Amino acid sequence: MNGLPIAEYALLSDRHSAALVSRDGSVDWFCVPRFDSGAVFARLLGVDGGHWSIRVPGATDVSRRYVDRTMVLETTFRTPTGVLTVVDALATGDANRGHELGRGSPHLLLRRATCAAGEVELQIDFAPRPEYGLIHPLVSAVAGGVSAVGGPDVLMLSCPVPIEIEQSSAHARTTLSAGEHLGFALHHALRVERSAARIWTQIEIDHRLDDTIAAWNSWSELHQAYDGPWRDLVHQSGRVLQALSYRPTGAICAAATTSLPEAVGGERNWDYRYSWVRDASFTIEALWVAACPDEVNEFFEYMTTSAAASVGRGSELQIMFGIGGEHDLTERVLPHLPGWRDSSPVRVGNDAWNQRQLDVYGELLNSVYRLCDTFTELASQTKSFFVKVADTAAQRWKEPDQGIWEIRGAPRDFVYSKLMCWVALERAVALADRLDARHRVDEWTRVRDEIHEAVVTNGWSDVAGAFTQSFGSDELDASNLMMALVGFLPPDDRRLLATIDATEERLTDERGLVYRYRSPDGLAGGEGTFLLCTFWLAHALALTDQPARARRVFERAVPYVTDVGLLSEQVDTETGELLGNFPQAFSHVGLVNAAWAISEAERRFTERTRTS
Repeated sequence: MNGLPIAEYALLSDRHSAALVSRDGSVDWFCVPRFDSGAVFARLLGVDGGHWSIRVPGATDVSRRYVDRTMVLETTFRTPTGVLTVVDALATGDANRGHELGRGSPHLLLRRATCAAGEVELQIDFAPRPEYGLIHPLVSAVAGGVSAVGGPDVLMLSCPVPIEIEQSSAHARTTLSAGEHLGFALHHALRVERSAARIWTQIEIDHRLDDTIAAWNSWSELHQAYDGPWRDLVHQSGRVLQALSYRPTGAICAAATTSLPEAVGGERNWDYRYSWVRDASFTIEALWVAACPDEVNEFFEYMTTSAAASVGRGSELQIMFGIGGEHDLTERVLPHLPGWRDSSPVRVGNDAWNQRQLDVYGELLNSVYRLCDTFTELASQTKSFFVKVADTAAQRWKEPDQGIWEIRGAPRDFVYSKLMCWVALERAVALADRLDARHRVDEWTRVRDEIHEAVVTNGWSDVAGAFTQSFGSDELDASNLMMALVGFLPPDDRRLLATIDATEERLTDERGLVYRYRSPDGLAGGEGTFLLCTFWLAHALALTDQPARARRVFERAVPYVTDVGLLSEQVDTETGELLGNFPQAFSHVGLVNAAWAISEAERRFTERTRTS
């Protein structure tokens, strides 16, 4: 069975594309030139999917970290004969600084091996397999390295040591002594741009690697000011969220991968390399804490131009888009890949794009409301778009939908969907002056109050002693924790507090991590606990003035952060392994927002203690 633990991987990003590098030095996932492009290395999902490894035979100890305040990875290998470090990065554009991070990315994967002590042997294996392993390219020697051409892709590997070619792969061995270093580079271009891919010199590789470190450092220095509890985790999460953003359009990916399963061997394997309105809106809000929302204008422009073609013409807001703004994300299966640990099918595309999910109106307008003081005057078409979003929520809130968890069964009246329609109108009323929409306030207010009454009447179950998953149901759903986060009820409301308590008591595993729900959802098999929901529980406890409980819940989730500060979507309830696509924006969003809420709750508690 193939598949290293998900936690063994680290993320590289140039804000255009992403790569995953294993602890032992193998690039097993690389989608280029975009996050959602066909992978040129896909061993993550099958042993024949392609990889590029720089290994140290006989390594007895391996440690790794991101170079301070960057997404540049440094891995240290210790052997009986010496010590070697490998620094990996996806190059940012030349001389990018601050807000320019990722502009003009050359689609260049850089790797520098340096012998720090003694003598160390390196083994280089290059097996490119474009289109998710479907293509075995033509590999040939060129001056300074190797060329690989297959399908639409051209790859140029800069390799400063002699290399042997074996069919569609290349191999090399060399030895470094203390003080010596070698640079490697993999340059990608599409065949229509063949002249763009080239061999890079050692001086150029060193320059671009050092410049990429400086670029990430300058962004972090400019943006990251949070100084509360779990400061390092919050800052790292902010960098991960930035790394998952697509610089050319402002889109934000839900994750860097596809088809990493929610249960080993299960069918719950989805493609997350797209921009969900929900996930992206939550991410923008988290950047307010973990970094700086200067990218907010880019995101709102992306969302306006992507979604405006549907909203306002009698249809509803599409819930997700391609990172270039594409609408049709039709799902297909890649039968030639067995999947991570034989968890098939491997999917690209995501059929949830054509689901009805009414919550997205609230999430989008909530992010506008949260950040309205940070962006410049909205363009008239953007204002008009947000007004249409609110109007559509008012018109459609009574309709059943698939809900936040994208249930692939019959639509229902999900409580969370109704709640977020309330949020859409509550925030629209507050933003009316900014949106030039004072004339809509009376109608928005009327419908907002109607939704509120429907939720508190039909969403509550005396049997469950809590708000439940859908109208008429007795099943719990962790999404109802959002009632506390959006201010739907006062923080001392007994129904709200009962829902929080019921979630912690009856919707958690033995580790105290939170499930999304435990009810049937139309799919076979189960899933792990959901890290975002665990952070939501901590967040809700903080907002209801229970900071000590909130901290305990938060610290149940912290051990699942990897050694390089990354989180996936879920945790296996039996083994404690990370599950699901990786790294997952939602999990990092939850961490950031919960840490901030706990920080504020503890500050309020300290102030009350001081004055009492």
